[in-house]
Amino acid sequence: MRYLLIVAAVLFAAGARAEVPRDFLSRFEKEAGVAASAERGARFFSTRQGGEWSCASCHTEKPTQAGRHAKTEKAITPLAPAANAERFTDAAKVDKWFRRNCNDTLNRLCSAQEKADVMAWLLSLK
Repeated sequence: MRYLLIVAAVLFAAGARAEVPRDFLSRFEKEAGVAASAERGARFFSTRQGGEWSCASCHTEKPTQAGRHAKTEKAITPLAPAANAERFTDAAKVDKWFRRNCNDTLNRLCSAQEKADVMAWLLSLK
């Protein structure tokens, strides 16, 4: 019994609550100071923003489907949470991939508003 209490305490202290995609939408909206727009997110996702690629270059125009990296040809699992329950459940991964992919497609970091808009659109996909 004591062992179970210790395990429960460790899990609680480590933040055992998994994050969900809506947590990231809320976080980005709060950082941006305005509500997200799924329409803006869809447009942003498919438009080249000064870089060589758009988000859709690798994640496809339908992120409910698997994609393929435009340069390496590496398979990419679906980005939309409705098609891939593992997406947007880990803050470190979300921050890492937004940083990396925004740099690749925009040659800069994404703003909180851009991330919120993309999240709103991805969450609207079924």
